[in-house]
Amino acid sequence: MNTLIKLYNSASLGIEKLDTFLPTLARFIFAATLLIYFWNSAKTKLGDGLFGILSSSSGAYVQIFPRVFEAVGYDSSQLSLFQHLIVLAGTWAEFILPALIVLGLLTRLAALGMIGFVTLQSLTDLYGHGGIQHPETLGAWFDRIPDGVILDQRAFWVFLLVLLVIKGAGPISLDRLLAPRLGSKM
Repeated sequence: MNTLIKLYNSASLGIEKLDTFLPTLARFIFAATLLIYFWNSAKTKLGDGLFGILSSSSGAYVQIFPRVFEAVGYDSSQLSLFQHLIVLAGTWAEFILPALIVLGLLTRLAALGMIGFVTLQSLTDLYGHGGIQHPETLGAWFDRIPDGVILDQRAFWVFLLVLLVIKGAGPISLDRLLAPRLGSKM
């Protein structure tokens, strides 16, 4: 029995050394599962033409301020400057933050920003779009069915992002490449 315990402990120590690559794996999984999701969502919010990145589509207001936009008859000119800026910032965030995570640049800050983004996205889905009234959308923990869009799926998203906030980008990242130049340990 002692031999098995020693073998287990030895194997465990070897596996723990792979801990360094967890952030790189987390960034890869983010890229493989969520990058295109967020970029496609952001593309639906762009305005028309070459400078569409500086203006927002009607779909952006429907997604971000569904009840307010409906209340003004789907006329974005009746929304406040603050609301326009939120929609524009949300669109940019949906492009920039995922790209930073995948590149491993300012990873902790980008992952923290994405946690805030996913939280606001979830609250908008639940209260702005009425998802709270549909138990299958909200989901439930400890219910044996892991397919609730909000509680189940987004818990995994946030866990992945929390790992990046705590551990950083990992050894294969721009953060690591730039750390010596910035005089910091990333």
